[in-house]
Amino acid sequence: MLSTENALSIIDGWRQAEWLRPIDASLARFLHRETSVNTATGNTTGYLLIAAALASHQLGRGHGCLDLRATLSDPTSALSLPPQDASHNSPDNQTETDTTEPVHPSSLFDGLDLAQWRAALSHPMLIGDGESLTPLILESDRVYLRRYWGFEQAVANGIRMRLAQPPVGLPIDIARNTLAVLFPERPPKASIHWQKIACALAARSRFSIITGGPGTGKTTTVLRMLALLQAVSLQQTGEILRIRLAAPTGKAAARLNESILSRIDELPLEALGLSTEQADAIPRSVSTLHRLLGRRLAGRQNHHHAGRPLPADVLVIDEASMVDLEMMAAVLDALPANAQLILLGDKDQLASVEAGAVLGELCQRAECGYYNADTARWLAEVTGENLPPEVMDTHKPAGSDITQSFALDQSITVLRESHRFSEDSPIGQLATAIKNGEAPAISSSIDLKNVGVHKLIPEGPTDSDLKKEIVAGYTHYLSIVRSDHSVYVSDLDSLDRWAGDVLTAHREFQVLTALRNGPWGVAGLNERIAQWLSQAGLINGSSAWYVGRPVMVTRNNYALGLMNGDVGIALPVPYQPTNDNAGVIVDRHNQQSKIRVAFPSSDAERRVRWVSPLRLADAQTVYAMTVHKSQGSEFTHVALTLPPSRNPLVTRELLYTGITRAREQVTLILPGGMHSLTTALGQCVQRASGLSERIWQ
Repeated sequence: MLSTENALSIIDGWRQAEWLRPIDASLARFLHRETSVNTATGNTTGYLLIAAALASHQLGRGHGCLDLRATLSDPTSALSLPPQDASHNSPDNQTETDTTEPVHPSSLFDGLDLAQWRAALSHPMLIGDGESLTPLILESDRVYLRRYWGFEQAVANGIRMRLAQPPVGLPIDIARNTLAVLFPERPPKASIHWQKIACALAARSRFSIITGGPGTGKTTTVLRMLALLQAVSLQQTGEILRIRLAAPTGKAAARLNESILSRIDELPLEALGLSTEQADAIPRSVSTLHRLLGRRLAGRQNHHHAGRPLPADVLVIDEASMVDLEMMAAVLDALPANAQLILLGDKDQLASVEAGAVLGELCQRAECGYYNADTARWLAEVTGENLPPEVMDTHKPAGSDITQSFALDQSITVLRESHRFSEDSPIGQLATAIKNGEAPAISSSIDLKNVGVHKLIPEGPTDSDLKKEIVAGYTHYLSIVRSDHSVYVSDLDSLDRWAGDVLTAHREFQVLTALRNGPWGVAGLNERIAQWLSQAGLINGSSAWYVGRPVMVTRNNYALGLMNGDVGIALPVPYQPTNDNAGVIVDRHNQQSKIRVAFPSSDAERRVRWVSPLRLADAQTVYAMTVHKSQGSEFTHVALTLPPSRNPLVTRELLYTGITRAREQVTLILPGGMHSLTTALGQCVQRASGLSERIWQ
């Protein structure tokens, strides 16, 4: 059996090789010291310390726990090994003289079975089943840090409690008439109206999910659902519901806010019988979840919790795929027990950066529906829609023995009709093939002659064809930047219109990548692209702030009204100095100009918000951005760059998310050829968690 001294030595080697984080190694050493002081409780085994370090490490990689069985099956999955499969560090490649190499996990776990590892995880001070206050929890074949075991318990219990409550009182006649106003009749042979079904199911449950890909109408559906809830409440009780809208990030909140403001006038409020005051009760502003809960800067305490619940009857969370386990637990803790919680998002997108993949786990059965007969009868009566057999709980999906329906199944709707991508859309076909893991369909979707999707296989980071592709992509917006705008800029409104044209043109093309560092990461690409654009005479990057520089805000700045992920363009502004240097006074006859950064404005009266570069300490150049940062954005043309060798960060979900940011065209930049694409296709985000087991049991 592995001794504690050898285990700590192995853990230190992993830390030095950056296979573990310093905090992971520190936890193992702390636990060892604590138990060494009190020897009466027994000795710590080496494999217990290994499990503690790995359980901590999993949190930094998005997992809620350490899955012992999965780790023994694939030991390399538990560590942050180098992208090239860590082949140079494999046991076969180690020599007797090569003593500096860290111990490879394959050799460490060789010969160890699950029963032996579980038996080694025995210490009354360190690990338990949750009844005693141990820092580690062993449940089934999973090892948790106690804090995250608690989060998982809270999320599962909170959802099951809401699902166990009786359906919301929704009179059939009122619901039917209101839905008929919100969703006018469609042609007899039209497909199932999933948006209408989503509204009905969400309106009757204390917990519901509406999921769907890009362009399936999630925002439109939510707006109509909110109108439905308010109209039904007013007709039934005469009370106005307190509805709150939130999103996990400032950028996502701003995007939902823009969508609502642009579409709320489309609601048939008069036909619903809503007065002006009642119509105003349909919210038009969106908050971040941190602001909604009143997250305090010091520590993780929130202003709103079970003892001081949110003043809300309905809470809608957009981009729910980005909500991590801890945040979801906090939301459920703060929300009144009788309030309705509605999650909105794309289940196939990338999960949260922090630990947990809550939406993905909750929606793992969503495509098959599993609606029971009672739900089908109720929907037919309220919506007039008849569910097809393939989404009923009597249907047995291929490869599955499960046909039983659960309460959660009755509260999830998948919006299945895309209004952005038609059936013959190359991007839509590619996205579907990636989502389903269909390699042959992906190959047939990518064609150099295809106007919607094509590939580029560069010979290296400085490939001339790659340079030509990217420079051409950014030429349009930079040509507007370089135009003689002083000819038509005579006042601030004119300047705003010109800057708005620049911002719109900039969203026509965007380079996306999976990585932060390296020649194919954000850092290398941004530096190289700036050089190429300078060589082409499109920018003059001799100083830090130059005309045409695109920047992304990297931290929420509530004073400026800018959120993490907001993108602006540095532009020349004819000016006259002001005392506070805050405003922009335009004088087209003044030959001087000063750089200001133009950001899209959420104010309906102005197109642009102007900010001094001196106030943007937390901003970075963004010719290239990560796919994670692009979530919630849309671009006309996306150039998605994959690394040349296998990398665990490049997954099927990342491919799907990156490709669906494009409206009209996708260029796949594949320095490793098609192999890099098919390799990524075989890597799915499978985060270790027990949430599914708790929900579906």
